[in-house]
Amino acid sequence: MSHLEEARALLARHPVVDGHNDLPWALREKVRYDLERCDIATDLTGRTHTDLGRLRLGGVGAQFWSVYVRTDLAGDEAVSATLEQIDCVDQMLARHPGDLAPALTADDMEKARAEGRIASLKGAEGGHSINNSLATLRALYALGVRYMTLTHNDNLAWADSATDEPRVGGLSPFGREVVREMNRLGMLVDLSHVAATTMRDALSTSSAPVIFSHSSARAICDHPRNIPDDVLAQLPGNGGVAMATFVPKFILPAAVAWTQAADENLRAHGLHHLDTSPEAMKLHEAFEAANPRPIATAATVADHLDHMREVAGVDHIGIGGDFDGTAFTPAGLDDVSGYPNLVAELLSRGWSSADLAKLTWSNAVRALRDAESVAASLTTSFPSNATLSMLDG
Repeated sequence: MSHLEEARALLARHPVVDGHNDLPWALREKVRYDLERCDIATDLTGRTHTDLGRLRLGGVGAQFWSVYVRTDLAGDEAVSATLEQIDCVDQMLARHPGDLAPALTADDMEKARAEGRIASLKGAEGGHSINNSLATLRALYALGVRYMTLTHNDNLAWADSATDEPRVGGLSPFGREVVREMNRLGMLVDLSHVAATTMRDALSTSSAPVIFSHSSARAICDHPRNIPDDVLAQLPGNGGVAMATFVPKFILPAAVAWTQAADENLRAHGLHHLDTSPEAMKLHEAFEAANPRPIATAATVADHLDHMREVAGVDHIGIGGDFDGTAFTPAGLDDVSGYPNLVAELLSRGWSSADLAKLTWSNAVRALRDAESVAASLTTSFPSNATLSMLDG
């Protein structure tokens, strides 16, 4: 049996829990949530990285659908857009009940796997989605959101981002209260996108496991979006999970400068650097033709996972591809059908089936279950009504 055949057999037993997929935002950008015009039951190759057929080919058993909104949406506009993203996921689930199973708990994930359906969870990407309101955080939880990334690319009043100038030095007192309220609810604290200072503050505050829904190892690719070794080393004590991403500019050093130039090219044409519309992609293709792109591969991702396993341990790693949230993907991981190629690469490096089962399925399910247990232990506590001005002045 080849490594690829072995990988497919393993994923049939222990499918991938992917920590981050931006298909809802792609559907907003491409068809304004008109799911007739972009039906994921059809082959959407060339339009998106994701559809049901390719999820099946990729061995995906659970997906955290990102209900991301850009940070240029702020205040109530950000909240409304997040609600639209949540509604988009709910519409997808209603349209495809034979393939997608709504999931709120670890038990729901296991039940979906037993039924042969893809457990579908929601993750909010960026604390701007709650507009400094703990009541709004609780409302998102009630609507099915099971993790929140504390920041996106820009700072908040209460948390520093990895890709902005330091503002509060990590988490402010209100930021720590957000983490505690997430623990009380059973919502996973996601530390992708945040500054290393914010990572450390969140780890010192959280009584439940944290996750990195789509981040890789800073020691392998020195990008601020990645996780420093001292933070990876804290995950065993916290119980958290770092889910390696596939975004080339975060995993391949040679791709960092190239992507910065490609982003500047989009801005020069009046487009946002995260735009993946057909117009933006044409500009990217023309730029790439004139400036050949450094190519990441499944082996590039495997290098990160090797290092993350060494530092954090095999019980604290996972996968978060960031499909449909990036213009570029590694060779062999072109879309959601590519996970077997990564597993085959890890098999070729001597990873055991038991370790791979933890990477693909068990670790993420356990982290959510542990967060639920912490929340259950806090049932005697009351919701926090603290405000930003009350705690931060």
